[in-house]
Amino acid sequence: MTMKDRMKAFELRELTEQDLRNRLKEEEENLVNLKFQKAISQVESPIKIRTTRRNVAVMKTVLQEIKLRSQVSESDSMSKGK
Repeated sequence: MTMKDRMKAFELRELTEQDLRNRLKEEEENLVNLKFQKAISQVESPIKIRTTRRNVAVMKTVLQEIKLRSQVSESDSMSKGK
């Protein structure tokens, strides 16, 4: 993995919520595998761990944005209904 493999938030925002959740699950599994490999000294590059960890963080951030956006839209629709 190189810096080019780092996922950008604007790219992730284009995905559906389910696709994003699937990718997050894959990245988390990848991170666990990389940490295991590090423990037994088989990691090709320690930078992979950092990049994967950051990818997970960006995905979680985008998912939180989606969640907050849906809550705001629900509260707006409820206040308009009064």
